[in-house]
Amino acid sequence: MQSKKKCFWMVLGIGLSVWFLFFYPSMRVLRLVPYPADTPLGYIRVSRGETFTLGFIHSVNRRPVWDTLRIEENGLVIVSSRFDAFGAGMPETTNAEGTLWTLSDGTLLWTVNRPVPSITLRIGWTADHTLTIRGKTLRLAQLVEPGKALTLDVYTMTLFETMKGNRLL
Repeated sequence: MQSKKKCFWMVLGIGLSVWFLFFYPSMRVLRLVPYPADTPLGYIRVSRGETFTLGFIHSVNRRPVWDTLRIEENGLVIVSSRFDAFGAGMPETTNAEGTLWTLSDGTLLWTVNRPVPSITLRIGWTADHTLTIRGKTLRLAQLVEPGKALTLDVYTMTLFETMKGNRLL
């Protein structure tokens, strides 16, 4: 009788451990979701504090812009924008929203450090939107048709979700 109880508790413990391993949300990911749909196109595993860059060609001055974002516990932080020419909508001076720096190579750096729950961007025809993380680059027009919007957010997935999901990088 005593061995049956031990066996029951051991099987229960193993079962709960396996359930916990597969179904407890524990993996932080950057999800890419077409807007306004709610079915993710895929995900990239990330860690808190890790940064990535969204790059694009500015629509007016046709020069590259690189926005750096950081992964945080409950969302993203827009850290900075780096660019080499002014254009419509680009910061021209330090103000209450951020600080503009001129780097030694002439590049401009706009530091913001603004927390946001997510980022939604409209993929352009000529903007060549890219997402770069850990040295790997993903062209966003390969995921979403130009003219459509894409939302990036931080999400915590289960191991089961990652097994049936689409890992992008």
